[in-house]
Amino acid sequence: MKVEDGALAVRVASIDDAAALAALVNSAYRGDGSRAGWTTEADLLGGQRTDPQALEEFIERTTAVGDRAMLVHEPAGRIIACVQLERRGDGAYLGMLTIAPTLQAKGLGRRLLAAAEDFVRTEWQVRRVTMTVIEQRLELIDWYQRRGYARTGETAAFPYGDPRFGEPKRADLRFVVLAKDLVHGPVTVIF
Repeated sequence: MKVEDGALAVRVASIDDAAALAALVNSAYRGDGSRAGWTTEADLLGGQRTDPQALEEFIERTTAVGDRAMLVHEPAGRIIACVQLERRGDGAYLGMLTIAPTLQAKGLGRRLLAAAEDFVRTEWQVRRVTMTVIEQRLELIDWYQRRGYARTGETAAFPYGDPRFGEPKRADLRFVVLAKDLVHGPVTVIF
């Protein structure tokens, strides 16, 4: 399946995409290379953001159960953007919205977010999207709020001690929960 949002086309990732997706996500969130974009977490966390094995497991469940999807945008055969989605009850969880660092701040993230919202609305018939964002990432929280997401008042603990999520550089990390109620809107789905 291919979903189009204006000029942005996305597809559901396959197992073969896992290594490229891990490289993209890690480049956008961690290390000095991530500083080329504005979504870096390099001052808060070191190490990896994800790895190919974790993404393979996520994608395998997508195929087997159908309650998860990793959408990718790959003009010219190179994955430059992705977002992870998971159906949870009557809503969806959105995470790992990633744009290649040198392509950030050009509207691609906004369009990918809209495509992800269209996907969960159309494919899963859900009307609410939630996400977690590291509390100290105020500029990112503001970005999501400008796109209709609101703080729910809930927080979630950061998984200290689990190297799969990175190496914390401070002891006060936690997540805030954001949510958005989706409205009906036009969607173009191409099979």
